[in-house]
Amino acid sequence: MTNYASAAVPGWAAHAWVIWPLFVVLMLAGIGLMLWSRRLDGAARPPARLGPVGRPARGRQESLRPPHVECVRGREAELAELAGMLRRPRGRFAVLCAAGGMGKTTVAAQFASQVNAAGWRVFWVRWRDSAELAQQMVQTALACGLPEAELESARAGRASLPDVVWRQLGLARRWLLVLDNADEPQGIGPAGEPLADYRGWIRPHGRGLLVMTSRDCSPQTWGPRARLLPLKPLPALPAGQILLDAAPAAGTAEQARDLAMRLGGLPLALHAAGTYLAGPTSRYRTFTTYGQALEHELPLLLGAEHPDASHPRVARTVVRHTWEVSLDQLAREGNALARPVLRLLALLAEAPVPLSLITPDLLSAVTGDDVTVPALEAALAGLHRYGLLDRPCAPGNVGQASGISDPAQVVLHPLIREINAVALAAGASHLATWHRALAERLTAAVHEVDEQGRAGWPAAVLLAPHLPMLLDLPDPCFSTHHRTALSTLAHILEHAGAFSEARLLHERLLDFESRTLGAQHADTLTSRNHLANALFGMGATVEAILLLRQTLEDRSRVLGPAHPDTLISRHDLACALDGTGQHAEAVSLLRHTLADRARVLGVMHPHTLASRDSL
Repeated sequence: MTNYASAAVPGWAAHAWVIWPLFVVLMLAGIGLMLWSRRLDGAARPPARLGPVGRPARGRQESLRPPHVECVRGREAELAELAGMLRRPRGRFAVLCAAGGMGKTTVAAQFASQVNAAGWRVFWVRWRDSAELAQQMVQTALACGLPEAELESARAGRASLPDVVWRQLGLARRWLLVLDNADEPQGIGPAGEPLADYRGWIRPHGRGLLVMTSRDCSPQTWGPRARLLPLKPLPALPAGQILLDAAPAAGTAEQARDLAMRLGGLPLALHAAGTYLAGPTSRYRTFTTYGQALEHELPLLLGAEHPDASHPRVARTVVRHTWEVSLDQLAREGNALARPVLRLLALLAEAPVPLSLITPDLLSAVTGDDVTVPALEAALAGLHRYGLLDRPCAPGNVGQASGISDPAQVVLHPLIREINAVALAAGASHLATWHRALAERLTAAVHEVDEQGRAGWPAAVLLAPHLPMLLDLPDPCFSTHHRTALSTLAHILEHAGAFSEARLLHERLLDFESRTLGAQHADTLTSRNHLANALFGMGATVEAILLLRQTLEDRSRVLGPAHPDTLISRHDLACALDGTGQHAEAVSLLRHTLADRARVLGVMHPHTLASRDSL
């Protein structure tokens, strides 16, 4: 080139058609050498080379490889959603959120495996504390080509370390970063700032996808750029298949599905049951026998204490303790009331609970502390944020049918309820105090809905499944009071048109009185008559009339044919017969009843007037 620019030009260089192709070749060769040099430099650098950020956590480098998992079942929708976000993040990040035991880490690990197989770089970061998080995030940035000079600048305090890391992640392509067990989000953002400001380690930036797993299900925690993917219990088919995968010799697919539904489709419980059934020394070897044993040995099979439960990583993997991790976190946040609220809810039936039932006075009675309305609301909000209680999927229809809005209500996962009842029985020194306080609140709630009239009907329907627990309390001093509460609520339900709920209460009351008072006791016969009327109201006319006839005969024999209760049975039988078209017999019974009531009660007594009106 020097000769070409001088006076002595070589002969071969005198022609432009020779010089310009040679120039292009030289230029391309230079570009190729430069790219090859960069590739060699990248290969020479260790992928996770990191000098201390302060000091390496625990003196060792954490692996950024995702954990190995077997095939994940029943989470196809969530995996498809994550795959769509991976292709087009659009300035968002994903949060797999749910209560402990729902399989958040398993879903994230399965997705990471799929992404890794597709040729993307995958980084798995376990949340333990802020120092380790910073260490592993820097490892990730170095693996994505972060220059050492920029890292040294951050170490020297001339730049923000999260800014430096995320600037590099914004330059790199085709990566997946999973931050697992981010259950304390306030430790991830800058001190005193909400995580949703996106100034800390969690940012919806970069050309890859950030996926979080957390028990915190609150949109307010994660901000507007988060795509929350709440995990629910598994359906019967995939849940049963998980049991079959773990213990293929334990029974049929149908038996596995039955046990899976008994476990509420909770992945952690399914894993625990499958591991137990596959064990060579297990006492129960089939799905059926294990399910039967749960009725009497749930505290031993799923509610047993683990000797290392104080370690958070161990507690997360044990059914008895996994939810205690969330309750401990709420306590650290200053919400110590969350644990007694959850324990109290666990004493109630497996059904939606009206929030009006849980009052500050009730919590004060069981805890011995002064409880305010804001503290109680904070406890309920905290339990909901960590997925330990939820709102019902399908609200009741009594309120809608009557034009009254359904009351606020919550539900517990059946296994969360059972295990917390076990924990309460094991940890409460005065369990009778809890039962007595709840019984008093239930009877007071019946009185409240009775006074509200039509407006109380939706709450009465929600109370119905929980009231029978009054009959299971051992204190006989309150038996009459509790039986009256059940009967009162049943009549309210009949007025509300909720005959199925009323029938269940009447049946429970009749069974209890038949066992404790005797089949021919006056109160037992009254309950039998009430049950017959409820059956007639819900359309079971043949069964109702048979029961009314039997009650009339027994009352006539035990109490006498002219006793007021006997006359009530005769009047109710007549009305039922008239409703089924048997008018002649109905008229005869009504005339007989009218005459006896006029003689025994008086012509102006309300029951006498009712017989006259019916006739």
